[in-house]
Parts: sequence; C-alpha cells; structure tokens
Amino acid sequence: MRNETIAALTTYARANPDVVLLTADLGYSVLEQFADALPNQYSNVGICEQAMVGIAAGLALSGRRVALYSIANFPTLRCLEQLRNDVCYHNLPVTVISVGGGLAYGTQGYTHHGVEDLGIMSMLPNMSVACPADPIEAEALIQQLLELRRPGYLRLGRSGEPIIHEQGIQIELGRAIQIKKGKDIALLAMGPLLTQTIAAHEALCAKGISASVYSIPTLRPLDEKTVLQAARDHRAILTIEEHSTTGGFGARVADLLLGNGLTPRFGKYGITEDLRGKIGSQSWLLKRLPSIEDHALALL
Repeated sequence: MRNETIAALTTYARANPDVVLLTADLGYSVLEQFADALPNQYSNVGICEQAMVGIAAGLALSGRRVALYSIANFPTLRCLEQLRNDVCYHNLPVTVISVGGGLAYGTQGYTHHGVEDLGIMSMLPNMSVACPADPIEAEALIQQLLELRRPGYLRLGRSGEPIIHEQGIQIELGRAIQIKKGKDIALLAMGPLLTQTIAAHEALCAKGISASVYSIPTLRPLDEKTVLQAARDHRAILTIEEHSTTGGFGARVADLLLGNGLTPRFGKYGITEDLRGKIGSQSWLLKRLPSIEDHALALL
C-alpha cells in the first residue's frame, strides 16, 4: 500500500509543483521513486520529526502543499503539539502520511505500535482522517487529501496489503463502501482489517448468519448517513479497527448511534489493554484477540 501511495503522490506532485514531500530519515526503498523524479520537491530533514512539522508549516505558509512521511507513532504522538499549534490551528495544507498503522511494526514493541493515532488525530481542529483498506483506496485518498488544502492524515499499513476493490470503483472522503449485503449484522471495517472482515463474513454465512460488510475509509468526515442506516437495517453493529477500542472508530460510531437514539446490539473489535506491552508479529498479536467472527456471534 505504501508503494502505491507514493507512486500516486509522485504522479500528482509532478503535475502540481507546489507539492513537496518531507521525511524524517525513513522510507528507504519507498520514497526513492519520488526523490529521483522530483528532487527539488523532496527533502530528508533527518531524525527530527517535531522540526519536520515546523518546517512543513513554514513551507505551507509560503504557498506549498506539504506531505510528511514517517512511521505511524512518530509523526502523530511525537509531533502532537506541533501539529496542533503550527498546522491545525492555522488550517495549513499539510498531509501526514503514516506507515505501519496498528500493529504492523509489532516485533519492535509498543514504542512502534500505532494504536492511538486515529483517535488523537481526529480530535485535532480542521484535520481530515483517512484509513484506507487497500491500495485502491489509498491512491484515491492521498490525492483527495491534498486537494482539500487543509490538514490531513492518511494512515497506511506497512506492505503487502491485497487489492480488494476493482479498478474504477468510486472512492471518496467521507463515503462508505458496501462490500457485502446482509440483514442480521453490519460489519463496519476501517483499514486493512477489511480483508479479515470479508473472511469473517464468509464464516458467518456458513453458519446461516446474514452479514453486511462495509469499508469505512475515513474517520473524519465519517459517513454518518450510511452508519445510521446500517443501524436501522440490522440487529447488530460491529466496528472493526486495528486501533485502541477506546477513542477510535468504534467510540465515534457509538457516540453517533446514541446521539441519534439508536440502540442496536453493538460491539467493537480492536486493540485492548491485554495487548499493551506484548511483542510479536502483527499476525501473532492479532491472534491474541477474539476473532471478528467470535465478536459477531457474541452480539447475535
């Protein structure tokens, strides 16, 4: 997903010379395609992420649109004050591209786990937050975030995410995509866990349970209309995210449902406190959680 995103960014920046890309000494084997094609629109600022955000704000105030690239926890948690005060407060056209969201860097421990970023970034003023499920979504969303000319956050997996959608599908910020249609439970997936969600749908169908599957590419703006309609059309709602179950996508959906007087059976699949401090591969860590299928069955 990250290679396809940078390829799309390179194509966009070639046609829009006001777009620049900054990295904090990361992205080797990924960013070379941009750096080689557009050396005057690229800079490695070194291992100083907070300064990178300040530089980005200065460039944005000078008329540039800036993309930042780093591992998920670094350009969010480490740079939170700079993003809040320098970028978001001034509503500047700076888009943060974070790679390795969730547990993608699982073997490097909790310091490299990006499991709070969606909640934190979605609380910042003027910030749009996108979390694509596959390269097709990512390629479309990076361009749309840049077109907004305001703060944006694009959360990617690490690598190897399969293509789920067909070419030509319409991907829009703030618009959900229905993948499967059912009537018993709606599975609302954000990010690359859409692959596992589709597998859970098949397993539920084998048990006689009719499940809908939605890809939710953007947390902010959230497709509130589709989420509310899903709650009206199904007995249960399960949100699925590779993020803390506190403060993320599931929490935002819960607030939306309660605020509109809807009370379907509701559950959240995501990172729980049991995984804090655990070290292992992404797949090993996710297997420590009850499966998406088990979460769905518990609601029905």
